[in-house]
Amino acid sequence: MNLKSVGRVVLTALPFLLALAVDLLLFATRRDRLPAQLASHFVGNGRVDDYAGQTSYLVVTTLVLLGTGLLWTLMSGFGKFPGTAHRMLVGFGYAFAAFIGYLLGAVLLINVDAVEDAQGRGQDVHFPMWHMAAAFGAGVVAFGLGHLVAMLTPVPGPDVDEGRQGDVERIALGTDEVAGWARGTGSWWLPLTALLVVGSGIAVLFTTSWPFAVLPLVLGLLIASFARPYVTVDRRGITVTGLLPWPRVRIPLDRIETAASRDISPLTEYGGWGYRIRPGRSGVMIRSGEGIVARLTNGRDFAVTVDDSATGAALLNTLIDQRRTDH
Repeated sequence: MNLKSVGRVVLTALPFLLALAVDLLLFATRRDRLPAQLASHFVGNGRVDDYAGQTSYLVVTTLVLLGTGLLWTLMSGFGKFPGTAHRMLVGFGYAFAAFIGYLLGAVLLINVDAVEDAQGRGQDVHFPMWHMAAAFGAGVVAFGLGHLVAMLTPVPGPDVDEGRQGDVERIALGTDEVAGWARGTGSWWLPLTALLVVGSGIAVLFTTSWPFAVLPLVLGLLIASFARPYVTVDRRGITVTGLLPWPRVRIPLDRIETAASRDISPLTEYGGWGYRIRPGRSGVMIRSGEGIVARLTNGRDFAVTVDDSATGAALLNTLIDQRRTDH
């Protein structure tokens, strides 16, 4: 890792370390004024319905902020995020750190000077729902700050051959020969992302009420199911499946005009990762790099990032030629 990468890593990790430091400082300076069992879980009207010990609060706070911060810094230091992609990555990291850090700190502060019952649980503790709005506002401000901070360090530009159309060669097949191609694809950060999103949902469930935790929990499970998709090319066309039968994406062969292999930048071309739909194009974006780009009969493009994409694209072109000959 060179000096420029170190600078990106430090700036990306900074909000998570600051949020953790603030929350731990709040805990250390108010520990004597906290009940043994903190009010930690609240229903929609802010009324407490569960408690957690002080040690549990420290463990959850540390794991959530350090774990998420580690993911963001790894993506910033080793991922391929040129220009705007890098600034968006850092901005969202700052936003997440501010949002979660605020909520964890708010839960701590509302427990200060709470009267303990016989089990050491804080009494008459209430979580005002305006804290959720304040946490969201803190995230928005932090996003803007992170976006500006990301401009302080140089980031790699896009590859010089980005967008270059690859070979459109065919694979020689006999008249009666049948062929298929399949390849698993993935990215090292997707399983970590799924784990951290689910962990964030659990943390929100721990600090507020369950409705706020539904979205991150469901999103985390969907990411986990598609953390390593499987791309298949055969006479049916292109099929992309995850660990579960659903979700599945299939582009029939009769809808494909031609196919090519080229490098793809998900953020700049498709606005992000996952299943993306943009004007004139759609695709399954797991990482930056090579992928199959199929030009459809309606003029749109469908793309999927996968290794050995040149072979998959060549086979697609061969199967398209065979289908046209058969018809």
